[in-house]
Amino acid sequence: MEVDASLFKNTNITEKIALQFRAECFNVLNHTNFATPNLTVFSKNSGGQFIISPSAGLITATATPSRQIQFGLKLIY
Repeated sequence: MEVDASLFKNTNITEKIALQFRAECFNVLNHTNFATPNLTVFSKNSGGQFIISPSAGLITATATPSRQIQFGLKLIY
């Protein structure tokens, strides 16, 4: 489950011009879901011998995106 949130602040500069500050957060709770570990245990070297892979069983990625935060200014006229 992903929870997104955003905040907006409007500020009037003149009667016809306004400035909007935006803060948007995606995946606010940031519950990490790890991807499957590397399943390659043995690999062949250049001599044809089987060696144990140094990355065997390592988790190198996540299954869901990480938390992202972005800010923006919008001029409204």
